[in-house]
Amino acid sequence: MTFADVTLETFVGGAAALCTTASYIPQLRKCWTTGLLLLTCGLGLWMVYGLMRGDVVIILANGVSLALLGCILYFKVRESHGRGAPHRQKA
Repeated sequence: MTFADVTLETFVGGAAALCTTASYIPQLRKCWTTGLLLLTCGLGLWMVYGLMRGDVVIILANGVSLALLGCILYFKVRESHGRGAPHRQKA
């Protein structure tokens, strides 16, 4: 697909992917989620679906989402091993 092949449909799909993928950023900051296994399976299946359809927007959007989920998992593991940010003591 070239830039000249971008249709209104592809643009709308890309904008939707951007919005939904960006919605993960607050979760990444918070670093506290539930249901990671189900979410990971869902995102993985969306990527497979995008590959089967040859849909770059679906593949990229869910690939970014998986990467953000990987960051969340990293922070959760780091926190559970006591390597999180130091706690401030009250004066």
